[in-house]
Amino acid sequence: MADTTSRDAVIIGGGHNGLVCAFYLAKSGMRVTVCEARGVVGGAAVTEEFHPGFRNSVASYTVSLLNPRVIADMGLRDYGLTFLERPISNFLPISDDKYLKLGGGLERTQEQFRKYSRRDAEVLPAYYAMLDEIGDILRDFAQETPPNLGDGLPGLLRALRQGGRLAGLSRERKRDLLDLFTKSARDVLDGWFESDAVKAAFGFDAVVGNFASPDTPGSAYVLLHHTFGEVNGKKGAWGHAVGGMGAITQAMAKACEAAGVEILLNAPVEAVHVDGKKAVGVQLVDGRQVMAPIVSANVNPALLYKKLVPPSALTADFRKAVDGYKNGSGTFRMNVALSELPSFTCLLGKDAAEHHQSGIVIAPSLDYMDAAYRDAKAGGMSKAPIVEMLIPSTIDTTLAPPGQHVASLFCQQFAPTLPDARSWDDEREAAADLIIDTVERWAPGFKASVLGRVILSPLDLERKFGLIGGDIMHGHMSLDQLWATRPFLGHASHRAPLKGLYMCGAGTHPGGGVSGNPGRNAAREILRDRDFATAVKLSAAGR
Repeated sequence: MADTTSRDAVIIGGGHNGLVCAFYLAKSGMRVTVCEARGVVGGAAVTEEFHPGFRNSVASYTVSLLNPRVIADMGLRDYGLTFLERPISNFLPISDDKYLKLGGGLERTQEQFRKYSRRDAEVLPAYYAMLDEIGDILRDFAQETPPNLGDGLPGLLRALRQGGRLAGLSRERKRDLLDLFTKSARDVLDGWFESDAVKAAFGFDAVVGNFASPDTPGSAYVLLHHTFGEVNGKKGAWGHAVGGMGAITQAMAKACEAAGVEILLNAPVEAVHVDGKKAVGVQLVDGRQVMAPIVSANVNPALLYKKLVPPSALTADFRKAVDGYKNGSGTFRMNVALSELPSFTCLLGKDAAEHHQSGIVIAPSLDYMDAAYRDAKAGGMSKAPIVEMLIPSTIDTTLAPPGQHVASLFCQQFAPTLPDARSWDDEREAAADLIIDTVERWAPGFKASVLGRVILSPLDLERKFGLIGGDIMHGHMSLDQLWATRPFLGHASHRAPLKGLYMCGAGTHPGGGVSGNPGRNAAREILRDRDFATAVKLSAAGR
């Protein structure tokens, strides 16, 4: 007979959002079990040794979007979590003798911009003010449940409350907001700046985790999405978790266990148990069952509804919506062990400097980014890929032996599925060589400094972390899959079409990034339903 346990709630997937959801439910007094398929919690936010003596974040690789309320509520700093800020945000080699540094304060960035355009330096404060004003509102929205079709009065009240915030914007800001949601990144940036280098510095954020061109309508929103964050109380800052991204999820796991959460490792879920139109628990691959009136899934919506929920439990209309859900972020991820730091033709030197401690972005123009996307659409991979390289060992000495370094290479554009029936299993090494050669073009000697590497193609990301099509966002961040339509119209409130089944992953509002917001928002809706059901029972009992 199968080993069966009964709990108040079961979470599918021990990624950061699943842990956040579990924590809030447990703190409310619920008995919660998290089922994680791998032998370590964290999902895509994990740290692993990939070469003897070299450790690094495996998939997600940088910190900014993590909600400060989640950090405080879970007491993550009490479990040793520490963030280090980048001295500057990004460093872009523009040509063999020119570069641009972004960040380090407004005046420093303006000084950099003046090398390319005095006008762009002058307009920068207004551009930042626009992003700040709109970003502050959307940052608040990220912590709220969107208005949801079919929610009746509660949904209407949410729409009025959130719509009221937007109605308070000036006409100019409303126009800016519409542009950011509907236009391409190039169109928006062309309206502000004249220098190709400056537009590249901002345009990179529009294609991070986005299988799209900066010319694709709607790509400007992804640019905005990456401005929501903060590190150590500084808005817009980017940083590093000491010990890598796994330090975040290990601290979360400790907070969960202290709250009474049971975490099962090597426990992949095979199916969601359904009784009529209600989820009642999960079946694990090894035969164990965890029965619970609440099931919360921290997995891609396509994975949940195509592989875990019986098709017979879903309507034909809903299955059609699932079939239309768009995945695939064009991401190819590598870690490399280095014998020394790279020296760039535009900024020579192998001694650690601030540009080594920033995001090193190889994408010198919007045209370069567009060509990378068009190459990938036509042939499966870019001839000259977009590469963001971080070298966290320059500020975190726990990751590599003394005098040596680890580098994260986050690369775009690589098609989720290769054309002509080609397989990433056959082409992953060639793609990795291409990426190394791309960095070598800007930093001669880089290739010879590589001591070891680990490769994650889009297919590898799907197999290892359940990221369908390698999609780090759990679904495109396009207008038809945002806010009240994420993941599907009528299910933006984290509730599935089955009673008792909820969604708490990045496929729900507000989307991708290590923020914890989807998990926190889902927990709030679960607790609202529980409290409402309790009130109804008490009323029926005359109490």
